Amino acid sequence: MGESRQELLTWLNGLLQLNITKIEQCGTGAAICQVFDSIYMDVPMSRVKFNVNTEYAYIQNFKILQNCFTRHQIDRPVNVEQLVKCRMQDNLEFVQWTKRYWDQYYPGGDYDAVARRKALGAPAAAAAPVHRPSTGTAKRGTTPTSSMPKTRAPMTGGASAVLQQENASLKETVTGLERERDFYFSKLRDIELLLQQAVEADPEIEKDEEGLVKHIQAILYSTEEGFEIPAEGEAPEELETF
Repeated sequence: MGESRQELLTWLNGLLQLNITKIEQCGTGAAICQVFDSIYMDVPMSRVKFNVNTEYAYIQNFKILQNCFTRHQIDRPVNVEQLVKCRMQDNLEFVQWTKRYWDQYYPGGDYDAVARRKALGAPAAAAAPVHRPSTGTAKRGTTPTSSMPKTRAPMTGGASAVLQQENASLKETVTGLERERDFYFSKLRDIELLLQQAVEADPEIEKDEEGLVKHIQAILYSTEEGFEIPAEGEAPEELETF
């Protein structure tokens, strides 16, 4: 019989210096990645995302985990589709297996989890999604904040390195957001194409104002207040120049 949820949470928080409150939070994949980093010390923690709350980002973390499994020939299927749903039972079973593996292969000694995340500005607490800071040491159980000074100071070599790191972090964040946008746009486009095929096959279903097709179309084509879709062929209004 495996460890209880509370025993697993105590182990994870002690090993990783996190503040995980529910086993379901392991569905992000971030904590599990770092557990295996504590064993092999070769997981690219710069690519592991702690402060995320979308399945797309969780999947990216599990890809990193699967690469680790492949590299070390760990013969364990990872049911990513179930784990990223953050359901308790699925994640409980996977974390129990992870703990057994860790007990068997952890090399011993101290593992400085915060130091492994510190250079990346990763959080020390994962109880709730927060904005990813670019610098600064996170404190356990608190929301990390940037340590960049608010007042201007002479540019030094250290400050330049910090700014370069922050710039790289922001670029990485933008790239991730663009991928996430494209991911969900493709899903919406697939739904739109399915609706079009259904209407072409049976035009009558589109005439039912209370039907499922109309409701889905209303969601697909809804816009935020104040935003208007330009009419086809209508040229955008040119801005005046002075």
